[in-house]
Amino acid sequence: MEAIPKKGTPERQRLIDEHKACIDSMKGVAGFSVLKCGEPGDTTVVTGGVHADPVLKRILLRMRGESPKGKLVVICTKIEKEWRIGRLSGIRGVPPEFIDDKIYDDEQEIQHAIFLIRLDELPETYGFPEDFNEGWKRKDDNWPVT
Repeated sequence: MEAIPKKGTPERQRLIDEHKACIDSMKGVAGFSVLKCGEPGDTTVVTGGVHADPVLKRILLRMRGESPKGKLVVICTKIEKEWRIGRLSGIRGVPPEFIDDKIYDDEQEIQHAIFLIRLDELPETYGFPEDFNEGWKRKDDNWPVT
């Protein structure tokens, strides 16, 4: 299993550049995918991104598999106009909290911002087999006390 690249390494910068190129090429496309369009906004020809970069794909899968506690999410504050980054509490019924005051006017750009934050926050060995547990429905999974 590959480690998450350390800060300042060429591999980390390559992943960031590839992710940003995919984000830029998907502008104008509904939803979010880390793919590179042949022409910006035109998904009839898709190249690059998670299809062509197995390292980027594996790191994104590990990021997406994070525990709900502390996970970063996109929160739409004005429909189709404004988005902010929030952090989940990991406790059912407790709403996410905004991480800062920054407002994004592009649904794709906020995804790249979350990618960068996750790269900085996750330890190099995040998602390795030794960190595996039997699942999130354990006795200590932060269900509210009744």
